[in-house]
Amino acid sequence: MNISTDLLIIRLLRKEDLKNFHQYRSNPEVTKYQGFDVMNMKEADNFIDKNSKKTFGKPGEWVQYAIANKGTNQLIGDCAIQLKHDDPRIAEMGITISNLYQKKGYAKEALKGILAYLFEEKELHRIVARFGEDNIASMKVLESLHFRREGYFIENVFFKGSWDSEYQYAMLRREWMELQGK
Repeated sequence: MNISTDLLIIRLLRKEDLKNFHQYRSNPEVTKYQGFDVMNMKEADNFIDKNSKKTFGKPGEWVQYAIANKGTNQLIGDCAIQLKHDDPRIAEMGITISNLYQKKGYAKEALKGILAYLFEEKELHRIVARFGEDNIASMKVLESLHFRREGYFIENVFFKGSWDSEYQYAMLRREWMELQGK
């Protein structure tokens, strides 16, 4: 998978991403809403190594992709995509943007590129995103992309030492295509 937007490239993680990847993956403010904890340098290196060998399309497997500045190829975040094990026409996704690049529109641009790829090129039927109820930034970016809030699950996941409630948002391919005038 290699997605290009006006400002970003979405590609596999590489060893040269390690320093920037570790910078934000070791920041507790960045990881507080994520399904992972802070990483030390060795954990970050192992994570990149493991993910650099994965390819898009294996149902049930999360694949993490780099979000890099198109001009400099510098890592500014990453995103994860998983095709559902029981129905690979449905994907779940998540995104992490470095604290150095948040609130600049990169998450929205990256997600638009991912949606175009998954809906237009791969012709997936549905894309889902789940996140904790306190993650207002995720809620705002998904709503700005016209995702629909489908559910609110009360204390449905034991997350970082306590029960957490989650929202689920989703979009269908036909909704995306309609938004794109196609």
